[in-house]
Amino acid sequence: MKQDQNRDAISLSVEDLSLSFGGIQVLYNITFDVHEGEVLSIIGPNGAGKTSLLNCLSGFYKPDRGGVFFKGRDITRLAIHKRASLGMARTFQGMQVYPGMTVLDNIMAGRHVLMKTNFLQAFLHWPWVHREEMRNREHVEKIIDFLEIEGIRGALVGELGYGLRKLVDLGRALALDPKLLIMDEPMAGMNMEEKEDMARFILDIEEFLSIPIILVEHDMEVVMDISDRIIAIDWGNIIAEGAPEEIQKDPKVINAYLGQDAEDDPMGYKAWE
Repeated sequence: MKQDQNRDAISLSVEDLSLSFGGIQVLYNITFDVHEGEVLSIIGPNGAGKTSLLNCLSGFYKPDRGGVFFKGRDITRLAIHKRASLGMARTFQGMQVYPGMTVLDNIMAGRHVLMKTNFLQAFLHWPWVHREEMRNREHVEKIIDFLEIEGIRGALVGELGYGLRKLVDLGRALALDPKLLIMDEPMAGMNMEEKEDMARFILDIEEFLSIPIILVEHDMEVVMDISDRIIAIDWGNIIAEGAPEEIQKDPKVINAYLGQDAEDDPMGYKAWE
């Protein structure tokens, strides 16, 4: 596990979070903290409540009970766009890009909540509007360099391969200048080479940009390699929390994935195949 002198500082706190749809309870009293400078992975079988939890964190769902606190501020009922303006960014499992726009323009779109220019001012193209656009474009160019996609900055996103489009989606999230990055299955549908690139960028974001990351990912080999800490949930409950090597051997986690007595697989190897 990587060490960081700021690791004890808390970026996000979730306290007794519960969510239900009709008579179906999806999350039960979920409580955990996200620390500065860490990759926190959330794992669990299909239907465990992972995406519902992310939707509560990012504002798409409002929990029945409990609270979400970002940098000490209660954001439980805060609108999605206001969370974004505070520095919470998210990538989605599905492709969330503008296929008819260039890579540069897609990433520029991520700066919209940080820009003061309105439609009329942009139409009149006053000098200060041009200066603001240039400042934001310079920032986007740094993101393009960071993600090593300089050669396709002018390409239409709809003409790119799947892995490159996922990088553009990540670039747009980074354009928000996030203080916390939430990633929902960023490697879904990728081949091995693309997964390796995405894993490397996640580690670079943590190390060089100092952005804490909440990651939901089904590739357990990747999760074990890049996570500082892991939370396992099943049927809406946290069943384990700890370092990757602890989670890999936890009987409750093994049983949740295998659906059998953990004694049949004491080291948990089958669960990560």
